Amino acid sequence: MVSSVHCMASGWDLAVNNRNGQLALVVEVKCKTNVSPEWAAKLRRNILAHGTFAKAPYFLLVFPDRFYLWSNVGAFQEQSEPSYLIDASPILQPYFQRAGVTNDQISRQSLELIVASWLGEIIHSEKPPEALDDSQRWLIDSGLYAALVGGKFQREAAA
Repeated sequence: MVSSVHCMASGWDLAVNNRNGQLALVVEVKCKTNVSPEWAAKLRRNILAHGTFAKAPYFLLVFPDRFYLWSNVGAFQEQSEPSYLIDASPILQPYFQRAGVTNDQISRQSLELIVASWLGEIIHSEKPPEALDDSQRWLIDSGLYAALVGGKFQREAAA
């Protein structure tokens, strides 16, 4: 089920539609650590400049130690700085422990599956937003939590 998530018709590593079937979030997963916000912004600009991608209100750049979220970028304009800089450790560490790896040992494919699993928990969550751990407050503050709950992963159509 989750293993097919990486085959995105949209060209993104992961993409999630909201409960109305509209693209809500696109995710790019990279294995580099200790990435500065400036470097992340440059990477995002390069990704957007070199591809024809569907636009989404949320763009999440995932690294093993940090997440960078650009929110409400409907037209994907040249917004350089991320809206949110998130310490990924409290979110990803339980997954790394279960997998028996550290954030500097994880492969891109494994990190992508972990992020898909984490996003899947949000999509299928029946918890009220207030029940989220403080390390995930940014999900509520940004509106991303509300956009994802009840949604589903975009998948490539079977050939």
